[in-house]
Amino acid sequence: MTSAHPSLSVESPPPRVVSRLGRFRAGLARLVATPGNAVITALVLSLVALIAPKLWSWAVADATWSGLDRKACAGTGACWIFIRARMNDLLYGSYPAREAWRADLSALTLFALIGLSAWPANPWRRVAVFALLVVLPPAAFLLLHGGVLGLSLVETRFWGGLLLNFVLTFVAVVVSVPLGLLLAEGRRSGHPEIAGSSVAFIEFWRAAPIVTILFFGVVILPLMLPRGIDFNKFACVSTALTLFASAYMAEAIRGGLQSVPLGQYEAALSLSLTPLQARLLVVWPQALRVSLPAIVNTGIDLLKDTSLVTIVGLFDILGSLQQALKDPQWLGLAAEGYAFVAALFFVLCSVLSVLSRRLERELSVERRP
Repeated sequence: MTSAHPSLSVESPPPRVVSRLGRFRAGLARLVATPGNAVITALVLSLVALIAPKLWSWAVADATWSGLDRKACAGTGACWIFIRARMNDLLYGSYPAREAWRADLSALTLFALIGLSAWPANPWRRVAVFALLVVLPPAAFLLLHGGVLGLSLVETRFWGGLLLNFVLTFVAVVVSVPLGLLLAEGRRSGHPEIAGSSVAFIEFWRAAPIVTILFFGVVILPLMLPRGIDFNKFACVSTALTLFASAYMAEAIRGGLQSVPLGQYEAALSLSLTPLQARLLVVWPQALRVSLPAIVNTGIDLLKDTSLVTIVGLFDILGSLQQALKDPQWLGLAAEGYAFVAALFFVLCSVLSVLSRRLERELSVERRP
């Protein structure tokens, strides 16, 4: 039944469901939709056809995959023996090789919880999300750092390689999301002092280049601490990255908050909920659902930005690669090293993007019963 007045109609057309094949065909159609798009598509395909065979020949067909040292790389292709020989340094840095199982266990737990959190049919999905955001950070830190439960102590100055990239990104994202939520609420506050402070904080950290932020964490932040408190370089850099990410998270979440109608908050108050309960149970879940793609994009950007920590003396995977290239035995193999790091970041960021799109589809309003 429909209302007599068109603006009061209670019926709405069902959402249009487009198959993957349909989306693929629509994407192909857009590539040649206009003469300009057709020309650009032809140029890109020509460039790919020119580069792809040479890249395949260098990286795969003529590459050297097995051997003991540099002498085995006598061909014209890539020498992947270098990557195999320095894999431990690229993944763990100076982390003790006999304790690498702790980093592997932490990474496997992280990926498992991410998969369980993204799996829509998982009946324990909320438990997985809670474990991912609340339980895993301190547990993984204790496992990696040691000094408890019979685990040998491994100070953070020995953390490096891809392990360091993961830890810095995970810490910054987990802490910056709730901090960004508070900043977004503060920016929307009716109190001028709170709103002004939030705006000043957000705009300051968003205006500063990431390189400046890293030097702030290593040089300036320790000078601001009271006497007797001495943060190591890892703690200072992770704090600076967290503050930097929280400003971007705040803007992403503020967009989600603006998408929630004010009437829902007022309706929650009319049902005797307190302002905090109304935000916690009604407003924030909807805002975070809308902000999820922007939050994941910020996390992906942060993962790539952690490769800059090498300029302040922390050896992530890029810094470990640069140290490995200084070995006289492996001089001249920079192309293989940077190609491997680029491919690794491409795979990691692509997987995170796929998970983000899947969660976005699962949490979209149209798919909800």
